[in-house]
Amino acid sequence: MGQYEKHVFVCTSGEDCPTRGDVEAIVKYLRGEGVKAGMKESLRVNKAGCFSQCGHGPMLVVYPENVWYAGVKESDLPEIFESHIKNGKPVQRLVYDPGVKGANKTPDAH
Repeated sequence: MGQYEKHVFVCTSGEDCPTRGDVEAIVKYLRGEGVKAGMKESLRVNKAGCFSQCGHGPMLVVYPENVWYAGVKESDLPEIFESHIKNGKPVQRLVYDPGVKGANKTPDAH
């Protein structure tokens, strides 16, 4: 196993995700909740570059499960943290699975 039990990447750059929500607030919230939950040594939350899924943001990915979330709102964060990051149960209503590997940009993406 790697350095951390859970590793979360939040798309904070590119032309699309930052225009669809406050991605910096997502990072700050998840990091803060990790500290409050005593997960400082087991959880890593990183800012990430573009995931090449423009039009589906804000997005984040949780490893080692390789679960992708799309259209994340700040109001979704408590559920994502509690259910998935803390307790290992992905939030199915937010799981992103385009069914096609690689870049999946929507035609209306920035």
